[in-house]
Amino acid sequence: MRTPSATPCAQPPPAANTEASALRGLNEAQRAAATHGSGPLLIVAGAGTGKTTTLAHRVAHLIAEGMSPGRILLLTFTRRAAEEMLRRVDSLLRTSAGPDGMPSAVSGARAWGGTFHAVATRLLRIHGESIGLPPGFTILDRPDSEDLMHAVRTSLDIGTKARRFPQKATCLDIYSRCVNAAEPLDCVLKTRFPWCRDDADDLKRLFAGYVDRKESRHVLDYDDLLLFWRGMLADPALGEIVRGHFDAVLVDEYQDTNALQADIVALLRPDGTGITAVGDDAQAIYGFRAATVRNILDFPARFEGATVLALEQNYRSTAPVLDATNAVIAEAAERYEKNLWTAREGGSAPALVTCRDEHEQTAYVIERILGHREEGTPLKEQAVLFRAMHHSMELELELQRRNIPFVKYGGLKFVEMAHVKDLVAFLRLAENPNDEIAALRVLGLLPGIGPRTASTLTEVLTASGGDFEAWVGSDVPSPARPLWPAFVALMRALASAPADEVGPQLSAARTFYAPLAEQRYDNAQARLADLEQVEMLGSRFASRSSFLTELTLDAPQWTGGFAGPPLLDEDYLILSTMHSAKGLEFDVVYVIHAADGSIPSDMSTGSVEEIEEERRLFYVACTRARDALYVTHPLRYYAAGRGRSDAYGYAQRTRFVPDRLRPLFAECQAAPSEGDIDAPAAVATTTADIRASVRAMWG
Repeated sequence: MRTPSATPCAQPPPAANTEASALRGLNEAQRAAATHGSGPLLIVAGAGTGKTTTLAHRVAHLIAEGMSPGRILLLTFTRRAAEEMLRRVDSLLRTSAGPDGMPSAVSGARAWGGTFHAVATRLLRIHGESIGLPPGFTILDRPDSEDLMHAVRTSLDIGTKARRFPQKATCLDIYSRCVNAAEPLDCVLKTRFPWCRDDADDLKRLFAGYVDRKESRHVLDYDDLLLFWRGMLADPALGEIVRGHFDAVLVDEYQDTNALQADIVALLRPDGTGITAVGDDAQAIYGFRAATVRNILDFPARFEGATVLALEQNYRSTAPVLDATNAVIAEAAERYEKNLWTAREGGSAPALVTCRDEHEQTAYVIERILGHREEGTPLKEQAVLFRAMHHSMELELELQRRNIPFVKYGGLKFVEMAHVKDLVAFLRLAENPNDEIAALRVLGLLPGIGPRTASTLTEVLTASGGDFEAWVGSDVPSPARPLWPAFVALMRALASAPADEVGPQLSAARTFYAPLAEQRYDNAQARLADLEQVEMLGSRFASRSSFLTELTLDAPQWTGGFAGPPLLDEDYLILSTMHSAKGLEFDVVYVIHAADGSIPSDMSTGSVEEIEEERRLFYVACTRARDALYVTHPLRYYAAGRGRSDAYGYAQRTRFVPDRLRPLFAECQAAPSEGDIDAPAAVATTTADIRASVRAMWG
């Protein structure tokens, strides 16, 4: 099945002087999208076709046409994307000449821009009391949500030692899937978590208790932010007020939305007026997060009279790379018809490389990486992409052995580090004394206070209405008694501190917590340096509430440590999973382990929908390449790793490059790895000689 082709682009009417310069440089399709009227619009933007440029120009066009920036909502999936988009809008407006020839004084900075969760939080701070949400609510991050789920399970005495019950992370995954995909529990368990089907009744009890506990503690998790936003929009009276903030709603990466987010978009503009969605069905790869490609495929059906415009001119890749990737995605069962093309000339066909085994694949990839480097392509402009994190293990070891620097995307977020969460918990508890997880965490830092004592003290605080005076004189275990008066005084001071003095609050909490951190954790000096950075970060915020919200919804990914020995060669290779590489581009891309079972993953072949998403993932990986693309396929895989077992099997080339597509690739065999034994130039023995020696055995 194929969806109808996107509507051909009509020539737009002449632009006014105030916008003519802002639209300069757009191709015909981009201009048509940027200047579209008020009807619902879907921009199907192929890889490398200038999606961000087009969306920024559309926002600038709306403002140039007279729409107030404060009436525009731009929804993205990262804060950086929103900020970058609005920076471009400002730049376009500054360079637009007004009727008097002077630059426009209008700015896009007042536009609403951010992630779904960030915008939801902002609206809940404004309108939350209308639905009974206390203004001092706090937001749980993922680890805190897991901890609360576990606390509820413990209080309900769910699960026994006689049989396995899902762990807290799995329980939260199931709960979140039900909420975001709008699927009943039984369906989610059947399709996604079949090993948990026998626990359905206990999970229902657990989830009901989890919802009630969040309500009583005045805390929201990530899913609640979207649920409550949708709830406000669904209310006849409040919905009109919330919708009244906006005249235009623009959604970036629409193919990555889930069912809940799509409902929010539809409720924001029920008749479709002012809706602009930008995305690419061919890059819908986040099904594991409950995103669904159906949202973008069904956009014309959901918004009657919608216009669908396709961006097909690619500014990234060479023509041979586009020919191959177009053919790969053309095999999809359902999609918007589009054929990417480029004005770039030259380029070689992508390589389809057959390797004997993973060892030979590693040797080949490193040889080509160094070869391209010698030809002038820095390591930073080369990327090795793979389906799963462990697929790069052998490559990493060999890169280290050869002293080739590299970075690998992934790892623990800064605010998920234990010592950072400890410090922030002091302010979370001061902000919301009903926050059970923050209270248990802070109390557990004190020597001698275990889970049972912490739970009792938490109940005392809750019963007092959140007054820390209730803790004065509490009977605590003897190891905690020397610290208890100072701790209670700290919490009372934090609770009564001016909301805008975030830095001093963090300083006071850090002074109290630092000796505990030194006793609790290894590498204390580095951790204390992290806490100083948190304090400096907090001093830039106008309120404790905004600091806590920002740290939860848009956390820094890492923090710098003390400087080490100087790195004389600052160039480095990029290693990344295919999912993490989405949105990036490189001069040279190596897609490794293109064997069926790895691509597609053998864990994602349970349905046609899963296989189709794996096809799109492979397409995304290949379209990251500007100039050169290598797809490598090891034939032989060892059962327990090379050198540890002789057991092996042969793997098929990925099904996403069937025989009919092979002419679009330059096929080759990897050269023998260094250390392999080559056959001698001349061989004297023949099979006849060998058989003759065997016959001689029988006389």
